[in-house]
Amino acid sequence: MPRKDPLRNFRFRLEIEGVQQAGFSEVSGFDVTVDPIDYREGTDPTHVRKLTGLTKYGNITLKWGVTDSLELHNWHRQIVNGDIQRKNIAIIVVNEAGEDKARFEIVEAWPSKYDPPT
Repeated sequence: MPRKDPLRNFRFRLEIEGVQQAGFSEVSGFDVTVDPIDYREGTDPTHVRKLTGLTKYGNITLKWGVTDSLELHNWHRQIVNGDIQRKNIAIIVVNEAGEDKARFEIVEAWPSKYDPPT
């Protein structure tokens, strides 16, 4: 008999400071970019060398979530009020059987946008 689980589509779990807070069906923004810098000293040949520049991380977006906790809302409200609280979070990928398959640790995160359901 097929599994009848209403939370089955929520394949990503969110943990804040080690405590599970929500489930999401879509996560994006795990991109990292390292800017290249052209560099050449006066005694170098007529070509430039590439050095690594600034590292930029994308904004992680969690969509279509469900939770019974106000932790995300309260955390965002603190940010809006000027109390910047950076926290360590984890996004865990869950398979069809509900087992953890991958874990992404994000250090010193903070919510930049919170769009609750209507």
